[in-house]
Amino acid sequence: MDIENSSFINEFILVGLTEYSGLLFPLFFLFLGIYLVTVAGNLGLVTLIGLNSHLHTPMYYFLFNLSFIDLCYSSAITPKLLINFVSKVNTISYAGSLFFYCFFVSAECYVLTVMAYDRYVAVCKSLLYTVSMSPWVCSLLAGMVYVGAFAGAWAHTGSMLRLTFCKARTINHYMCDTLPLLELSCTSTRVNELVVFVVVGFDVGVPSLAIVVFYTFILASIFQIPSTEGRSKAFGTCSSHMIIVSVFFGSGEFMYLHPFSVLSMDQGKVSTVFCTIVVPMLNPLIYSFWNKEVKVALKKSFSRKIFS
Repeated sequence: MDIENSSFINEFILVGLTEYSGLLFPLFFLFLGIYLVTVAGNLGLVTLIGLNSHLHTPMYYFLFNLSFIDLCYSSAITPKLLINFVSKVNTISYAGSLFFYCFFVSAECYVLTVMAYDRYVAVCKSLLYTVSMSPWVCSLLAGMVYVGAFAGAWAHTGSMLRLTFCKARTINHYMCDTLPLLELSCTSTRVNELVVFVVVGFDVGVPSLAIVVFYTFILASIFQIPSTEGRSKAFGTCSSHMIIVSVFFGSGEFMYLHPFSVLSMDQGKVSTVFCTIVVPMLNPLIYSFWNKEVKVALKKSFSRKIFS
């Protein structure tokens, strides 16, 4: 049997974002700039939280994990995208790439949910916050994030290993995602489509529902605060997280939670850019601009460096 018609094919050719040669180098520099900002922002936030003791609280502990996930998430995808723009033939091994992509995107879903729970406890059960969000509880929640992400990633990757690929090896995408791979299978993909719908529905739908419930209670508690200053402060602690959640889950639901025939692959690539490349860049920027404690810690760090 010809190897190209074999089920043992583990490398595919990525088309990239565009086939128009005139756009390759402008897009290369655009996404290179986005990636550099993403790495600098998330690595800076991880370092800032690690070095400033007054940021060693549950809120910033989970923000530390979010920045770490975004850093790994972006580094698992964007460098390969940049290679697409300058390489004539770009091959990728799908099993490892798919696993890491699914792992980090699931981890982001869960850590955003845990951050919403942290804000719920801080606003609605402030007197019990120290006990409810003890270091042991925070570590347990962080462990659940990564265990849940591993389970989801393995479900996606494991279900893909059962497929036989006997069509062309060219993936109409800039990354190794589940839906483009399903288009290349010559065996039935009904089980895989069911796995995608169930796992993504759980990874996106359940966290989305949980976040809506948490913020319903949060908003109800905020509106009961008598002073305008108190309400403004409470909104301030939640606003940056609400923006990130809206962008990330909105793009994720647009990508996956629809019938497979509704969205073309070219449209899917555009929506994936927001979820995989733009969102990891926005997260540290939003928290830096909207969070007073982060800005104070940043100024102190720069002051110490200048005076030293």
